[in-house]
Amino acid sequence: MNALKKLFGGNTRQFGMIFALVALIVFFQFTTEGRTLTPGNVINLFNGNSYILILAIGMVLVIIAGHIDLSVGSVAAFVGVTVALAIRDWGIPWYAGILLGLALGALIGAWQGFWTAYVGIPAFIVTLAGMLLFRGFNQFVGKSNTIPVPSDFQYIGSGYLPEVGPNTGFNNLTLLLGLLAVAFVVFSEIRARRTAKALGAEVPEGWVVATKLILVCGAILYAAYLFATGRPGTSFPIPGLILAVLVLIYGFIASKTVVGRHIYAVGGNRHAAELSGVQSKKVNFLVMMNMAILAGLAGMIFVGRSTASGPFDGVGWELDAIAAVFIGGAAVTGGVGTVIGSIVGGLVMAVLNNGLQLLGVGADLTQIIKGLVLLIAVAFDVYNKSQGKRSIIGMLTQGFNRPSGGTPLQPDEVTSTKETISREA
Repeated sequence: MNALKKLFGGNTRQFGMIFALVALIVFFQFTTEGRTLTPGNVINLFNGNSYILILAIGMVLVIIAGHIDLSVGSVAAFVGVTVALAIRDWGIPWYAGILLGLALGALIGAWQGFWTAYVGIPAFIVTLAGMLLFRGFNQFVGKSNTIPVPSDFQYIGSGYLPEVGPNTGFNNLTLLLGLLAVAFVVFSEIRARRTAKALGAEVPEGWVVATKLILVCGAILYAAYLFATGRPGTSFPIPGLILAVLVLIYGFIASKTVVGRHIYAVGGNRHAAELSGVQSKKVNFLVMMNMAILAGLAGMIFVGRSTASGPFDGVGWELDAIAAVFIGGAAVTGGVGTVIGSIVGGLVMAVLNNGLQLLGVGADLTQIIKGLVLLIAVAFDVYNKSQGKRSIIGMLTQGFNRPSGGTPLQPDEVTSTKETISREA
């Protein structure tokens, strides 16, 4: 066990997520008689879940900041139908349609961010209203009809890397992408180790680093092999490429930039963050706006994949994105979570869903199993919090344990830092 802790950095959340994903893949590979890890199934799995994983990237930042967004499915549907109508009726090119969708997402995000950050209405209420509002806009604008999109636009949702170079029996660009990913992982690990040594920090033993790199790079190369050996005309999907770029960008923002640190600070303790100079209103505004932009992008990718926009697009997407984030290790109280963890959490749900479908399990039992997985994941978080930090159960029951006679604190959403300081003085 000590060896495993060294290998995975002693992080029980990270270890649990990766272990669950690997265990699920191995389990379904055996129970489906090898149909899980086939090129066609892996490509379909990524194509069918890329928009949920993109939503999970934005949702994890919202949850880290201490909020929740219930409107992402409706926003995605509204942006999708608006872009489809603009391309069909106004005759704008596909790339202008994408820019229009991103701009509309930003506008919607600014609307919801204003009510959340500057008016002080809890994001749960604002986005619940947004879920109803933009679902209605989707049906009003689209007249509850199906709006087809041209083949150029469909490329962002169902396209693949093209065939280039000599005939090697594989998709050359996909193999090149896999090799670049391996080089990036190795370079990052060596650079991090060298930096830690220069700062005098403790570094893991050489065998730990070597084993970790062999496992990670082996998984990347095997995935690249599966993507590169699919049926003719397929390779690494374009939605997967968009997702990979977003993971790199948002992973960097969350862990290496001032904005990312401010999001964690606001979610961990808003009053302490404000006393440290963090402008929490701007942070909250930005995370809500960013979430709506990514929801718009996810909606356009889904429309491209399904070749048309429909009145029922986006139904239930918010629940899948939230489940992916919590399974990926984010804390229900905010301040904790990672972009990579959310992607792994989303893949756990995707593999679970895919494997149950391959086994012929009905939709009813699939929903029950997914619900239990989410419950267990959050229960694990609550258990960790109970070891010294606040949990959601602790928040819900704090009023029952409060001694009588004192002035009860208001929920964190409606208090200001000045009020908190004056109350404690």
